[in-house]
Amino acid sequence: MYKQADSEEVTMKEFITKSKEWYSYLLSKWKLFILVGLLGGAIGLTISLIEKPIYTASLTFVLEDQQTGDMSGALGIASMLGFDIGGSGGGIFTGGNLIELFKSRKMVEQTLLSQAPGDDKSLSFAEMYIQVFNWRDGWEKNARLKSIHFLPNVDRKTFSREQDSIIGVMYESIIQNNLKVEQKDKKIDIITIDMKSENEKFAKYFSEALAKEVSDFYILTKSKKSKINLDILERQTDSVRAELNYAITGVAMASDNTFGLNPALNVPRVPSSRKQVDVQANTNILVELVKQTESAKVLLRKSTPLIQIIDRPIFPLKKEKVGKLKSIVVWGLLAGIITLVILILIRVFNKLRTL
Repeated sequence: MYKQADSEEVTMKEFITKSKEWYSYLLSKWKLFILVGLLGGAIGLTISLIEKPIYTASLTFVLEDQQTGDMSGALGIASMLGFDIGGSGGGIFTGGNLIELFKSRKMVEQTLLSQAPGDDKSLSFAEMYIQVFNWRDGWEKNARLKSIHFLPNVDRKTFSREQDSIIGVMYESIIQNNLKVEQKDKKIDIITIDMKSENEKFAKYFSEALAKEVSDFYILTKSKKSKINLDILERQTDSVRAELNYAITGVAMASDNTFGLNPALNVPRVPSSRKQVDVQANTNILVELVKQTESAKVLLRKSTPLIQIIDRPIFPLKKEKVGKLKSIVVWGLLAGIITLVILILIRVFNKLRTL
């Protein structure tokens, strides 16, 4: 029992002795710590002065996905004729799927190749992105890259291998570093787009342009079937109306031909009777087609708008930049910690060598 107590006392004395040795060793390096701390603070100050602020453009929107009611009564004959009026095909773009659509390569690239706001009609967001990061400065010595430009609304199929590569790099960088799309509250169908950039205008205008591209694509996809059916119905209605007008004219001509005819003769009146049947049949068909066309228009209107913007980014945008004092303190402490670790490792290594 006494031996265990003595052993613990010796161990504690050794720990205290070792601690004093380390303390004295590190204290003797105080000049080095101050010098390194000042150097780290100077680095932090330089970085805070050179580093550009990051602007964040936030855009929020709500998805309006109106469900069509039961219109089977009005559309029954349309179904019999082969017209598919129900269902708009846009249900796949809800919740997480819509968020992924915003981050898809197709939508981001189409936005990059769309026209940027301003007086310069030849400026696309891709060119604006190149200007923000000064890529052309590094392309001056490369003849092929130097001649590359991205005009607004250019045909993507005409791109060279270099253009495909550049657009791909832009897309990856935007997805990884700039663009964030999320549904912050799963109980509320409000989606937020956060676009970060060193250029305030690029952040704002790109987020708005991306929202428009996705909205247009979403509306087109969701209402495509209804639009096709409406076009078919309108063509069919025009065709039946033309046939009805032709039949009405035929009745009039047949009546003229039988005017003053002997009432006892019935065969010459047959063409007039046939035309009257055509008029009645076409009239009934036209009435039903007009009903179906109006119902199809209602369904098409229900498909738009699908994305309602709630809040748009407004200048000045939220700016993120590390303050000078904070940067000096952080870099000074970091330099001191690194120096401390290096000194400890050097002392331990030297002790191991002497063993």
